[in-house]
Amino acid sequence: MKKIVTLLLSAGLVASASTAVSGPKEDLEKFRAYFEQKFPGIPLDEFGNGVYAIDANKRLQWEAMEEFPPYDDYVDKGREIWEKPFKNGKRFADCFGDDPSKVRPKYPHWDSENQRVVTLELAINECLEKNGEKPFKWKTGPIAWLSGYLGYEARGQKINVVVPEDDPKALEAYEAGRHFYYAKRGQLNLACADCHVKYAGHFIRGQLLGPALGQTTHFPVFRAKWAKKSKTGDGMGTLHRRYGGCNKQVRARPFPAQSEQYRNLEYFHQYMSNGLAINAPGYRE
Repeated sequence: MKKIVTLLLSAGLVASASTAVSGPKEDLEKFRAYFEQKFPGIPLDEFGNGVYAIDANKRLQWEAMEEFPPYDDYVDKGREIWEKPFKNGKRFADCFGDDPSKVRPKYPHWDSENQRVVTLELAINECLEKNGEKPFKWKTGPIAWLSGYLGYEARGQKINVVVPEDDPKALEAYEAGRHFYYAKRGQLNLACADCHVKYAGHFIRGQLLGPALGQTTHFPVFRAKWAKKSKTGDGMGTLHRRYGGCNKQVRARPFPAQSEQYRNLEYFHQYMSNGLAINAPGYRE
């Protein structure tokens, strides 16, 4: 059975929610074992560093960049947003608690009352709206700065996404996210898993494909590619910005950021990094 599931992972296939052959805990064990076998000798937490964990030359470049990381200014901007009062006198702390280091590890989570996945960025904008403030744009700018600050404050804490297996709707959301990750789409007929499971460690158009294990630990990220496109040099972006970009790269129509599809995808994606340390924000090419 284990061999069959490994082959399914390698081929980028997955059972649908109605035909699932295992639960989230079993999925995680097999997912982690697959990458530990594919990249032997790499400590588990190193997978949070993406391609810099599997390529020595790129790691040297990254370590040099981390001496003066380009995201530092945006972490500071995020701190200012966290501390700045709303017009009604309240702050983000009134929504999330006084300790900013405790916020990031809570997301994404399953909201049993409203039967939906809640991400950190969704919670940020709901806090703003609750306090009569205009919500941030979803993919870049202040929402990425604040999320980056909260990630920075939470560095070193372990990801621990919970999928309550006694809640059918929670399992349905998880399975929908899993299906999305392994389903082929777009004119290029590629799945997320084709690049980041089956071909992780291979080059495509000069870019080294990072492993899926640990992919969410360092979001939001500062990408050199995004900085070049920005008039201000702001290269910060959320995980859902990256999801949209990946869909475009395989010539598929992206879903809106914070859509149900992407929130479910994040739920599964983040669950697959359970036990790894948060190291956000990160730098990527």
